[in-house]
Amino acid sequence: MELGLILEDMGHQVAGVAANSRAALEELTSSPIDLALVDIHLSDGPTGVVVGQRLAEQGVSVLFVTGNPAMIRDAPERVVGVLVKPTDGKLVENAVTYALARREGRDVSPPAQLRLLR
Repeated sequence: MELGLILEDMGHQVAGVAANSRAALEELTSSPIDLALVDIHLSDGPTGVVVGQRLAEQGVSVLFVTGNPAMIRDAPERVVGVLVKPTDGKLVENAVTYALARREGRDVSPPAQLRLLR
C-alpha cells in the first residue's frame, strides 16, 4: 500500500495491488501496465519471482522488492533490478524514474542503491 501511495504522489496511476500470484497475474489482463513493483514473498509463498518473469515476458518492466535478493537468479530482459528492503520513498521514486526512462530508451544512470540485474 505504501508503494502505491508513493507512485500516486509521483503522478502515476496504480493499476492495482495484489497480495498473491493469481491476483497479480490477473492484473495483466485487466489493464495495461508499464511497470510493476513485485515483492518476492507474496501471501502464497515466494511466488513473486515467477510473477515478475511472467510480467516481463508480457512486456512489463519489473522492479523486484525483497529483503533477500539472492532469490533472483536468471531474470528476463525487462526485469530492471531489485530494491532491497528496507527501502525508502526517495529510492523508490528514483528507481521508478530510472526504470521508466530506460523503458523509453533514454540513456540514464541508475540510482546507486538499485541492484541492477543486467
